[in-house]
Amino acid sequence: MSYPLNRRHFLQQTLTATAAVLTWEPLATLAGKPAATIPRRLSLNGAWEFVEAGHDDWQPARVPGCIHTDLMAVNRLPDPFYRDNENQVQWVGERNWIYRRTFDVPEEVLRLDRVLLRCEGLDTLATITVNGEVLGRADNMFRRWEYDVKARLHAGTNTVVIEFAATFPYFKAKQTETEPAKFVRERAWVRKEQCSYGWDWGPVLATCGIWKDISLEAFNTGRLTDVLILQDISNPQAARLTVETGVETAPGTTGPFTARVTVLQQGKKVAQGLARLGTDRGSAHLEIPQPQLWWPRGLGAQPLYEVLVELQDAQGRTLDATRRRIGLRELKLEPARDDQPLRLVANGVPFFAKGANWIPADSFVTRVTPEIYRRYVEDAAAVNINTLRFWGGGCYEDPVLFEACDELGICVWLDFKFACTAYPAFDPEFMANIQLEARDNLQALRHHPCIAVWCGNNEISLDWWKGPTWASNRMSAADYDRMFSGLLAEAVRQYAPQANYVSGSPDCGDTHYWEVWHGPKLFDAYRTQNGFLSEFGYQSFPEPKTVRAFTNASDRASVITPVMSLHQKSGGKEANQKMVGMSLNYFHPPRGFDETLWLSQIVQGIGIKTGAEYWRQTMPRSMGCIYWQYNDTWPGMSWSSVDYFGRWKALHYIARRFYAPLLVSGREHPETGQADLYVSSDMRTAQKGTLKWRVTDLAGTQLRAGQQRLDIPPLASRQVQTLDLQVEVKKLGAENLLTWLALEVDGQTVSENLLFLAWPKEMALGDPGLQTHVEPGDSGYWVTLSTRRVGLWCWLELAECDARFSDNFVHVTPDRPQKLWVKTAQPLDQAAFTSQLLARSLFDLGRPSPHA
Repeated sequence: MSYPLNRRHFLQQTLTATAAVLTWEPLATLAGKPAATIPRRLSLNGAWEFVEAGHDDWQPARVPGCIHTDLMAVNRLPDPFYRDNENQVQWVGERNWIYRRTFDVPEEVLRLDRVLLRCEGLDTLATITVNGEVLGRADNMFRRWEYDVKARLHAGTNTVVIEFAATFPYFKAKQTETEPAKFVRERAWVRKEQCSYGWDWGPVLATCGIWKDISLEAFNTGRLTDVLILQDISNPQAARLTVETGVETAPGTTGPFTARVTVLQQGKKVAQGLARLGTDRGSAHLEIPQPQLWWPRGLGAQPLYEVLVELQDAQGRTLDATRRRIGLRELKLEPARDDQPLRLVANGVPFFAKGANWIPADSFVTRVTPEIYRRYVEDAAAVNINTLRFWGGGCYEDPVLFEACDELGICVWLDFKFACTAYPAFDPEFMANIQLEARDNLQALRHHPCIAVWCGNNEISLDWWKGPTWASNRMSAADYDRMFSGLLAEAVRQYAPQANYVSGSPDCGDTHYWEVWHGPKLFDAYRTQNGFLSEFGYQSFPEPKTVRAFTNASDRASVITPVMSLHQKSGGKEANQKMVGMSLNYFHPPRGFDETLWLSQIVQGIGIKTGAEYWRQTMPRSMGCIYWQYNDTWPGMSWSSVDYFGRWKALHYIARRFYAPLLVSGREHPETGQADLYVSSDMRTAQKGTLKWRVTDLAGTQLRAGQQRLDIPPLASRQVQTLDLQVEVKKLGAENLLTWLALEVDGQTVSENLLFLAWPKEMALGDPGLQTHVEPGDSGYWVTLSTRRVGLWCWLELAECDARFSDNFVHVTPDRPQKLWVKTAQPLDQAAFTSQLLARSLFDLGRPSPHA
């Protein structure tokens, strides 16, 4: 996949609206069933028109989409991500916008019992009109909206118009109406993606538009409205399923109806049952022989079953059908207690949650394609992540993202979409709205085996949000509990009765630890925490290619220019200076702008590594490490390990090592010249291995070495040795020593590590003489890195072209070259590849001043 260097060009290439051919399609395709009995759908996606309210200059639009991308597509809006354009486009969210399109309806469709306009997602305050008659109004981005339109349609050409009102006047009015003692932050009144009003990693870009599918649906007699699949895997010989089915009938229609349920695996039928439906619901009971269990990544396989539900009338005709894909598993969240932290348990097996926090992958979520979602999940799996926390200030993500997590074994901690502020739980209309929001999303997502936890909110329980009474921007405990321990908890019990629910994070026994980023603590402070760390992190700059995509040359004069500061949403100039300051605790000052960017990534990597390895070492006192954050919503400075364009930062490569299924790690004690060595296992079976260690000087000359045979217990961590290096420290000084660790299993190295008794800023690191040797391979190149002396954090990049690397930011010694695989985003012959190839190490980023 290509990641564009210039975002403006990218937008022009991808956002041109095109007309779609409208055809009435069956909602389900079932061999041998009379086509006339199957519900029909007319997709209204594709080509629309839009205009600002009060104007008449209609322009082409694309649905699904949003007003910003439509304006950009017709060159009426600059790229909001470039330089300081964010400030220039705020007017868009303050205006009202109208969308319209025409569509044809055949006479035979109007003879069906019901015809509905189905809107999967409207962002956010919308008035819907068909053929000049108002159907209704929508006020929640996260709900599904349906309107009966049969009486308003006619054969031939019809018109649908949707007007979107700006949210700012709405919530300002609500604020004025609310008694002063109950202060609610303005955005909290609107059920819309909260981060579209800005966050400490993203811009203020308040969107509107038809952001999900829109269609007409027509049917006779009845249709399926709900499928709930309950499972019991207590018998390893036969899993039991209960499939509860809901049906909606047309006026004047009576049953009986049946629901035929078929379970398939890889296209083969493995179970079948029949439910006889009353007026609206019924249940089928099935047994799956020799069930194959779904496991989180690293603990086992992810077999999936397909459940087909067919609604049939008394004559056996199929009226409707739907499919769900499930995994057979029991996934529990066990609460913290005195002798045990909060922990996840899969099929009776407690496991360490290794992961990161997910935020929306674009400020304009409709341009996140299935391929981009899939790439993110694959990149998480590639670094041994088994858990992603879907944070509460975004949106309920596309099913494609959950499907990819199902397939690759990534467990999802799923926040309902409430974050970091007081919400008006005292308002009956607001509460009724979110009750329906919860229903729609629970019904849509509950069958995904990847979902481990439903969580009421992010951080509202912290002391500055929740208190005994309402205060400035603070909910009362009673209203907090009414919303998160009452309404949402009851919704989960009703619509996903086998799911785990907690009222909020971090009020469920997890920890958000921010005393390093917000200061003044250093990375060793992570070793003061234990339990389930669901948020912690440290920022870095993105790489130079990404910075060039949103800056011009003058913006890159330093990391604190106005544009660089604007793209830093957690403190502007001061936060960028903070990153540079933190690097000086560990490394020599960087020499220039690009060097500052790269060094910040190495600093971020060692910071998160410090925490992650410690929490794995202290397992089972610690059972979760979910760093903040995985991805970006725009190009800028943030806590991400993968930037907006999908480029891996140093942290992501380093995460592959500290999240390895078998990990060798250490805890250094510079004051004594010792290091404790640990081996941690996330595997369900015991292993036999060999721990090897060696001590070298900075040239790579070996001073001492040893090895130890190990029995490695499953799902456990233990200290296996303490290295005493006092003799070497006394002889050469801690600043001249490096301790290399390797863990081998069956003759293969499964984990490596490097320990320091002094930080690199205290070391006289010489030029490693980094060399590259390029060999062609299938669809890529092998690059061997070699050195004359130790090279720390060596990495490859291409000057212009993007590429994926099998590894990066590696340590190289003269006797141990590193061979990396490189796959370029565009085809390059070997000469072109070699001419673009850059190889650097820590030595190239900064050197001590001659006057230091």
